[in-house]
Amino acid sequence: QRQVVESGGGLVQIGGSLRLSCVGSGLTLDHYAIGWFRQAPGQEREGVSCTTQGTSITRYSVSVKGRFAVSRDDAKNIVYLQMNSLKPEDTAAYYCGAQFSCATEATVDYWGKGTLVTVSS
Repeated sequence: QRQVVESGGGLVQIGGSLRLSCVGSGLTLDHYAIGWFRQAPGQEREGVSCTTQGTSITRYSVSVKGRFAVSRDDAKNIVYLQMNSLKPEDTAAYYCGAQFSCATEATVDYWGKGTLVTVSS
């Protein structure tokens, strides 16, 4: 089977930090572009970041640029999303996706189930 699984969400204070993990099972993450997405209650899903396959270059959304950072441990088949200086508007379910490319969400082949991040006011 091929799947990705997110973990690391939870409740955090404003200004705090969390690190999310995306673990590949039955697939090798560095064979795919890896996107992080989030969906807040009542909102549309939005892209947070996407890391290209091969060159491993990450682009971030304007809303998280400078606060979030993607890293990886290929030996463990994990991609991380480090989230710093968290704001209430970061509250959302966070998803990772294994994609053919970073060009569009339409290329996502595998979605995780999501992990919830709640930033307290």
